Amino acid sequence: MCTGWCEERCTSVSGKQRRGKGVVLHSWLRVSLLFSALWGQASPQCPDRCHCAWDTATVLCSDAGLREIPEGIPPETVSLHLERNYIRNIPETAFSDLVHLRDLYLSHNRIDSLASGALRHLGPELRLLDLSHNQLRQASREEFGSTRAKTRLYHNPWHCDCTLQELMETLNLEPETVNGIVCESSVRVVGEGSRWEDPGSQGEHAGQPLVKLLDSGMNFCSLQRKTTDVAMLVTMFVWFFMVIVYVVYYVRQNQAETRRHLEYLKSLPSPRKTPTETDTLSTGF
Repeated sequence: MCTGWCEERCTSVSGKQRRGKGVVLHSWLRVSLLFSALWGQASPQCPDRCHCAWDTATVLCSDAGLREIPEGIPPETVSLHLERNYIRNIPETAFSDLVHLRDLYLSHNRIDSLASGALRHLGPELRLLDLSHNQLRQASREEFGSTRAKTRLYHNPWHCDCTLQELMETLNLEPETVNGIVCESSVRVVGEGSRWEDPGSQGEHAGQPLVKLLDSGMNFCSLQRKTTDVAMLVTMFVWFFMVIVYVVYYVRQNQAETRRHLEYLKSLPSPRKTPTETDTLSTGF
């Protein structure tokens, strides 16, 4: 049986134990909160409207209603999905930090322009570039850089010309999608109604796959050179004609000035001789 002192001692001991447990719990909670704060600062952030799978380094921004490339994409991203949005253009520095990117999906957007070198910053690890189902009409090798990734360009309203032909010969196009690169318009042939290359006109190759035109022997680059030569000849003829017109005008103006000067001289009164001068001259002879 416990005396009063014993009860007081037991109460004191149990109170100390509870206070000790409370201190330990409080310290552990502070450490946990500090660790969580540090972890939140160290861990990468996912862009707005996107979902990030950190275990596979995949960023999913599909069907997110995006109108531009989102900011804050983690540099460690390996696969980036941006399909089925409303993106219209790709700025030059959009992917400059994504050196580990392997798969880039940009299909089913409204992309109609690429900044110069927009895809040049993509690293050598890139293996798939999907730009299908967009609004691209023209593109050049400068915009794609030296990428060797398998590229999809089908279902775009392409304007077929020498620049697109050179791009086709440079890129590593996905074989099963090449026939989907169709000319919505093309360079006009000399004598087809206009000497000049008109991107807004349809041209005689509209609706035909570009690869089939090239396989048939069509060469848009030689056609462009021919058009350029004709344009240079026309320009030289115009300048020559203008020079001839100027020379004729100059000669006629000089003739008119000469005639006016002669008429003026004729209109002047001749000097009269005095009789003394006449007699002196007659005597002398």
